[in-house]
Amino acid sequence: MTGIFGFYSFGEERERWNGLRFLYYGLQALQGRGSESVSLAWLSPNGFETYSTEGDVDAIRYLVEKSRGHIAIGMVSSYRDDSVAVIESPLRLALVVDGMPSLGNSRSEAFTRLAETMSELLGTGLSPLDAGLRLISQIGGGYSFIALTERGEMVAGRSRLGVKPLSVGSIGFDIACVSSETAALDVVGASFSSELSAGEIISMSQLSLKRGKVEGAAEALCSFEFVYMARNDSTIMGVPVYLVRERIGEALAARDEVKVDVVTGVPETALAFASGYAGRRGIRCRLGFVRTGQHVRSALKPTQLERLIGLQLKLNPIAAAVDGRDIVLIDDSVVRGNTLKNVVALLRRKGAQAVHVRVGSPPIRYSCPFGTEIPPPDELIARDLPIEEIEKLVGCDSLAFLDLEELVKAIGLPPKVLCLGCFTGHYPEEVRTR
Repeated sequence: MTGIFGFYSFGEERERWNGLRFLYYGLQALQGRGSESVSLAWLSPNGFETYSTEGDVDAIRYLVEKSRGHIAIGMVSSYRDDSVAVIESPLRLALVVDGMPSLGNSRSEAFTRLAETMSELLGTGLSPLDAGLRLISQIGGGYSFIALTERGEMVAGRSRLGVKPLSVGSIGFDIACVSSETAALDVVGASFSSELSAGEIISMSQLSLKRGKVEGAAEALCSFEFVYMARNDSTIMGVPVYLVRERIGEALAARDEVKVDVVTGVPETALAFASGYAGRRGIRCRLGFVRTGQHVRSALKPTQLERLIGLQLKLNPIAAAVDGRDIVLIDDSVVRGNTLKNVVALLRRKGAQAVHVRVGSPPIRYSCPFGTEIPPPDELIARDLPIEEIEKLVGCDSLAFLDLEELVKAIGLPPKVLCLGCFTGHYPEEVRTR
C-alpha cells in the first residue's frame, strides 16, 4: 500500500512558500497507508532535490525543519524498498505511484519505467498535460501518480482503470494539493476541489492549471479502500467512507441473532463497523482496546513476527470492558488469520467468555495485481477453508463474513465501477484507447 501527496505553489512569488511542511503533514495523514518507508522530491533554492529513508514520516522531520521547497511530492509505503523514481534524462523528473502499472516484474522496475516514459514523452516537446495523457494511454494497470519536473511542472493522474483514488484541493488561489485521500487535504488546511476520474490528468505550471481525460477509461475503483485502506474521515467518489463502514456494520447485524453483552471493534477501521452493528441490534458498543503509540497498521508489517509484535504493542484489551462478557468482535477483514487469532486470544486472557467474530468484508481469496498488499493465495485463510475450520484455527465461538452483495450495497456505487477482484477473482479489463 502507498499514499502519495503533492504540493504546488503558483505565481511570481511562489518561492516564499515552504511546501515541505505541507508535504510532511499531508504524508502524516496518509501514514495508515504505509509506515515502512517515506520518500520525497522537491524544488528548493538549490535546485532539484530528493530524499528517501526507511521508517515512518517522523524520519523526515529534521529534514523538513532545515530545508525549503516551494513545490514538493512524496509517498509513504508499506514496502521498505519503495522510493521516489528519479530520472535524469532527457528531462529530469521525480515520480511517485500508488498502485501498480502494467510494467516490469517488480514495483521498483514498474515505477522506474513509468517515470522513464514520462521523461521521454516530455523530452519530445509535448506539453505536461499531453505527456500525461499519452502516458496513461500507453501504460495500463491500476494506479495513480504524481510527477515533478526540474522545470517546476507537476503532472498527476489516474490510469484508465482508475483503481487508486486521487483528489485535488486548494488553499486560496496560490496553492494546489494532490492526495491519495481527501482527509490529507483537510489536515493541511486545503479545501477539497475535486476527485480525478479514471483516465484523467491534471497539470500545473507557474501560471496555469489544466485538465484532460483520455478516451476508453472505465472506472474500477478498489472496493477495499472502503473496507480497510482509506481513513474514516475520507470521501471517495462522493461517498463518505465512515458512512459506508456504518452501513457495513448494520448489514452484519441485520442477519445476526447471536446473544451477546457487548460489541467492540478492532481499531481504527472496525470501530465504525461496530458502531453500525451495535446501533442496529440495540447492543452496547464498548471500547475494547487502548492504542499504544502511533497509528501503524500491524497487518502491513513485512513479516509475521513483526505483525504479531506490532499488534501486541499496538492494542491492549480493556479488561473492564470485556471481563465476564460474551462479545461480538468486529474486524475489517481476515487475510492470513494469524492476527485475528491473536486478538481473540488477547480478549480471552482479559476475561471474555465468548468471542463471536464478524468480518466487515467478504472472504479474501485472491491476490491483487494493482498493488494492494494481499499475500499469495496459498497464504489466504479463506481461500479453501470452510468457516468451521477457520473458527477452530482462530479460536472464536462463531464467525461470519459480509456478503459481496451487502458490500456493494453499503458502498452505494454501481458494481461496474468497482474492482472486487480480491473477493471474486474477476478483475476489470482495460479498454484500449484507439
